[in-house]
Amino acid sequence: MSLIYRTSDWDTYRMNYSEPHAELEPAEREIAVVAGALEALREAGVLPHTRYDGEKLLAHRRAVRETFDIPWTAITPRMQRLLYAVNAIVQPQHLLAAGVFCGNTFISNAGAAVGPGGCYTAEALIGVEIKPEEAERAERNVRRLDPTGVARVVAADAVDVVAAYPDPIDLLYLDADGDRGRGKGIYLEILEAGLHRLHPGSVVLAHNSVNCAAALADYLSCMRDPAHLRARANVIIDGEGLEASVI
Repeated sequence: MSLIYRTSDWDTYRMNYSEPHAELEPAEREIAVVAGALEALREAGVLPHTRYDGEKLLAHRRAVRETFDIPWTAITPRMQRLLYAVNAIVQPQHLLAAGVFCGNTFISNAGAAVGPGGCYTAEALIGVEIKPEEAERAERNVRRLDPTGVARVVAADAVDVVAAYPDPIDLLYLDADGDRGRGKGIYLEILEAGLHRLHPGSVVLAHNSVNCAAALADYLSCMRDPAHLRARANVIIDGEGLEASVI
């Protein structure tokens, strides 16, 4: 099944990228918007249910605010809650997140399994960042929140990491930018490199489904082909958007 979930204020709900922890709306509104998005994902068949622990999300959010060095981020509070909730529901044993910058996007996913927001036990949660200096910052950030090493960040090309990954990938998160003018078009290359490790039930999340839709045209065309997946939904709760698909 395929559908679009769009809030009435998606294009006016904005954050200052240099203020990652600023509250943008009443908590009740944020919770309701994300609840609607999760219900849309459940209705589409991407998620089996919509239940997650809101108090653990808040504990995760506090820990990130207190420990992470975030120079800037496009992950809004709504998107942070949504990513956390999706991972808390899917509970991937193996997560690969491509293009994690300082680690905030990565931990929004992985925080459902590690740190004070952890609600299940995972085997390996890997964030990939191609810029060594940012990968180092991201790894420092993640280590402050997760001393276990279950969640970690590597400095590498996501295409290479996904292609060589030895285990089934339960959730693949895409937020990378390719070089040589590829930009967000790199999503399709990463996806194709990891197809042999995705399996029936694997979830693929693609950030920037709205503001980078033109650059993602080939990726979106592929992922919206019923021959390639079981269900999908384009969740538009802010100016970036999230395309969620299940193999």
